[in-house]
Formats: sequence, C-alpha cells, structure tokens
Amino acid sequence: MTAQNHTGESPFLLLGLSDDPQLQPILFGLFLSMYLITVLGNLLIIQAIISDAHVHTPMYFFLSNLSFVDLCFTTTTIPKMLVNIQTQRKDISYPECLTQVYFFMIFGGMANFLLTVMAYDRFVAICHPLNYPVIMNPHFCGLLVLVSWFLIFCISLLHVLLMRKLTFSSGSTIPHFFCELAQILKVAISDTLINDICVYLAFVWFGLFAALGIFFSYSQILSSLMKVLNTASKHKAFSTCGSHLCVVSLFYGTGLGVYLSSAVSSSTHRSKVASVMYTVFTPMLNPFIYSLRNQDVMGALGEDNSILLHGEHSLHQENRKTARAMAAQNHTGESPFLLLGLSDDPQLQPLLFGIFLSMYLITVLGNLLIILAVTSDPHLHTPMYFFLSNLSFVDICFTSTTVPKMLVDIQTQRKDSYPECLTQVYFFMIFVGMENFLLTVMAYDRFVAICHPLNFPVIMNPHFCGLLVLVSWLLIFCISLHHILLMRKLTFSPGTTIPHFFCELAQVLQVASSATLINDIWMYLDFVLFCVFPALGIFFSYHQILSSLMKLPNMASKHKAFSTCGSHLCVVSLFYGTVLGVYLSSAMSASAHRSKVVSVMYTVVTPMLNPFIYSLRNQYVMGALGRLPGRVVSCLDGL
Repeated sequence: MTAQNHTGESPFLLLGLSDDPQLQPILFGLFLSMYLITVLGNLLIIQAIISDAHVHTPMYFFLSNLSFVDLCFTTTTIPKMLVNIQTQRKDISYPECLTQVYFFMIFGGMANFLLTVMAYDRFVAICHPLNYPVIMNPHFCGLLVLVSWFLIFCISLLHVLLMRKLTFSSGSTIPHFFCELAQILKVAISDTLINDICVYLAFVWFGLFAALGIFFSYSQILSSLMKVLNTASKHKAFSTCGSHLCVVSLFYGTGLGVYLSSAVSSSTHRSKVASVMYTVFTPMLNPFIYSLRNQDVMGALGEDNSILLHGEHSLHQENRKTARAMAAQNHTGESPFLLLGLSDDPQLQPLLFGIFLSMYLITVLGNLLIILAVTSDPHLHTPMYFFLSNLSFVDICFTSTTVPKMLVDIQTQRKDSYPECLTQVYFFMIFVGMENFLLTVMAYDRFVAICHPLNFPVIMNPHFCGLLVLVSWLLIFCISLHHILLMRKLTFSPGTTIPHFFCELAQVLQVASSATLINDIWMYLDFVLFCVFPALGIFFSYHQILSSLMKLPNMASKHKAFSTCGSHLCVVSLFYGTVLGVYLSSAMSASAHRSKVVSVMYTVVTPMLNPFIYSLRNQYVMGALGRLPGRVVSCLDGL
C-alpha cells in the first residue's frame, strides 16, 4: 500500500474495545453512564468550591483546576468512542486524530502537574505553617497553574508538529479506542526515532519529575511529623493529605499499569483495559474521593469499622462454607437466617445500639418536622414541597425498614426468620426505589420551574403531581413484589449467614444454594430502572436548566434561579455517591465489611441529613419551622 501523509480522505481505523456486535449496546450504556457521572461529579466539585467562600484556599483552588482537567481529560476520548459505537463507524480522520492526541497530552500532563503542585501545597502547609499564607498567596498559586498550562501546551504542540512529518499506510488500524501517541507511532511506516526520543523525554518530564516532586514533598512532610510529639497532632496534620494520596496512587497506579501491560505483553487487549482505568475510572472516582474523604466523621467511621469487622469477615467465610456443604432446603420459620450485623464484639454492642438509636431518632424527628412544616404552612403548598414531604415520608420508612430490626437484634441477639427477611427485602426495595423516583421528579419540577416558568402552574398542576407520585408507587410495588416471588423459588442451607446488618437483596442471592441467574438478571434490570434512568433524567433536567440559565444576561437572576436547586443537588450527590460507594466497594473487594460500612451511609446517614440540608439551605422551610410552634400552641388553645 502506498505510503502517504494522512489527510481527511485517508482515515485511521480505531478498533475500539471489542468488535462483538452484541457487546456494543452494553459498552455504550456503560461508558455513557460513567461519562455522565464523571461530568456531574466534577462539575459539582467546581460549583461547590466557587460558591462557598470557606473553601477559597490554595488546596481547593488546585482541586477545582484538577476537576476541570478531569472533565476535559475524559471528554477528549469518551464522546468520540460513543459516537463510533452508535454510528458503527471506526474511522477517525488524520486531523481529528492529531487533535485528540494533542488535547489528551495536554490534560494528561496537566493532571500530573496539578497533583505535584497539590503535594507541594501540603508540604508548605505542614512543614512551614507560619509562612503558608505568604508563600501560597493567590498570585503565586495562579502563577503555578499558568506556568503549568503554558509548559504543557508547548510540549504537546511539539509532539504534534513532529507527528505531522510521519507517513502512514492508507487505512492504518489503531488497536485502541482512542488515538494514543504510542499506538500511532507503532503504525507509522516512516522512521520514528525522533518521536520516540521525545516521548521518553516527555515521560521523564510528565511522569518521573512529577512523581519525584510528590515523593520529595511527602518525605519532608513525614520528616516534620516525626518531630511532633503529640500523636493526635500528627494524625490531624497527615489526615489533610489522605484524599490527595488516594488520587495520586490511583492515577499513577493505573498509568503505570498501562505501560507495564504494554511492556510485559504484546497483547493490545490488556493495554486497552488498563487505559480504561486511567482515562475513565480515575476522573470518575476523584470527586467521590475528595468529597467523601473530606468528612472527618465518615473517614473515622470507615477506618474503625474496617478494623472491628476484619475478624468477623473470616468467621463469615468459614460459616458460609459449612452452610453450603449442608443439604439445601427451602427456608421456613424453623430454619432462620443469621444476620452477622456490624460487629460481634460484645463490648461494642451498647455503643452501636446508642449510636444507631440516636441517628434513628434524629432521622424520624427531622423528617416529621419537615412533613409538619409543609402540611401546616400554606406558603409551602407548591409542587416542590409536596414532593419534599413525600421524600421525608419515604426517608422515615426507608430507615425504619433496617434500623429498628438491627437495634432489636443487638438487644436480644436473636436470628431472623425467612418471612421476616423477605419482608425486609420487599420494603427496602420499595423505599429505595421510591427515593430514586422522587429525586428524579423533583429534578423535573426544577426544570419546568426554571425553563418554562410561565407554563409551570399548568404543567405541574396538583392532579399531575399526585399522578406522578401515584404511578411511581404503583411501579415500585409491582417490581418489588416480582422480586419477592422469584426469591420464593430459591433454596437455602439451614442456618445461612448473611454478612450484613439487614437483608439486602444482593447479599441474600449470594448465599442461595440454587441457581440465581433469573434473579441476577432482574436485579441488573432493576438497577438500570431505579438508578441509571433516574440519574439520566436528573442529568437531563439540570443540563436543560444550565442551558436556560446561560441565556440570562443578569448574573443575579442566574444565581437566584439556580439557588432553588442547591438543596436538591446536595441530596442527589449524597444519595447517589453513597449508593455508588456500596457497589464500588463490593466490586473492588470481596470483603463484606467494606460494603457494610458504606451501606450505613445511604441507609442511615443520608436520610438523617436530608432534613438538615433542606431546612438549613432553604429560608422558606426555616420560616415554616419557625412558625410551627406557634401553630401547635394555637391548635392546643383551640382544644
């Protein structure tokens, strides 16, 4: 084939992740979901940092830049791959390929520089705390980011100019899902010596120097902390580095995995799988790492429970092997499940009982106050607060499905019968599904209010709002009942242990002795219906809202309109973030104790925090709560 410089008439062929036609819809749905989560997560981080004056510090300034870079980094590769899957085209023109390489290098290199600068920020904060405001002043921070951008632009441009001199065969195939520099150089038919040298120099510049800078910063931090006598002070100082260390290990670990997989094996499949990790997973997980790990209480809870439940996990493995070896039989009341709970340490039971009883009472009281405020105050008789009162009712029921039973088990140390377990699964699915639907409906309500304000009273009339809630309840009742009917056909060994503090569907299916293929299929379909579709609906609503707000010339009007969405966005990110944490912890580790720790967040902590989020961030709810005691007194006087 005649060698030639590539033009638009002689495109490359991107082979993608798989050429199996049956896998294309799955890949499309999977990567679209991850891309949307990445965009939403990083946008929320940026929005939170910009809007909150308390986080206008160097560390969060660099974090907002990192979120922006992660957003652009993923956008460089995933949309093109999704278009290719959807249109069933694998070609990419030479200019498009060069453009993708250019921006991929820019944002990949910028992520390296920002992680190094963030490590330096932590070094100055811990090793030179008195001089920190002077050294890390806004001018210097801005200069660091600006110089990083300038350097990365120049280096990336040099690579692209060198690539322009290469020749390729017509229809060259790239065994990847995007135009990666190393893969393109492999398919070139001209000499690539100069390009290879520049690639290695760039690797030293982007990877090695950046890694050495991070290593130096943390070696100095550790040296300084070793001189501190107070252990609590050491822990407090180093805890500010936890999120950064997680992101650094994730980024460099996956990046190193790509190059190791390429060096050890000539198989392109391994390289593609490793590339997915650092081009898609890392930018998607960064917002969760920085948001979830910034909560001191959440970090302490995760660490403590991980240690306490480590021994219990080993015991569970032995019990599970023994139970599966016994003759399988259908469960009855005489052959109960055994819920292992959060810990089997007798000394911890009173502490756990007190903590969860307190959280449950706060949850019930907080959500009841929201319901009373909404129903008693005519100013709150609007669609948004109608859905909020339903959400508060669902939160009470959601928590009541799991926590009271756990408290009883802690006090009485009794087992759970099969009918009780089925009942708990049934109501748990109802209320968690209803939570998803209500959050989606509330996003739609904000979309209509902001994008179609004149038609809002007509569209969101009381009849339509009631119909939305009624249809949601009906759907969720039917779907949950279908799961229970399927579970009735399963068989379990006597005395089966469930490594959780409540009967969760996935955990119950794992301990079944009979085949669970149909149940698993329905569970994944329900995950799409309950989580993916609602998440897409929420994303669509806010995408339309942002598009409408961009057309407003007045900044005050934009802020006022979007401020009505603040509480809802907080609740959505909290709910979906913790739910995602459950599935990520289950997928990344076979250990059940991690799943239990994260499950506490979305089954107990999230319903407890929702009333505070909606009341503290909403002046109308605060006003209604303030008027509530007067209304109660008036009612009592009337009696």
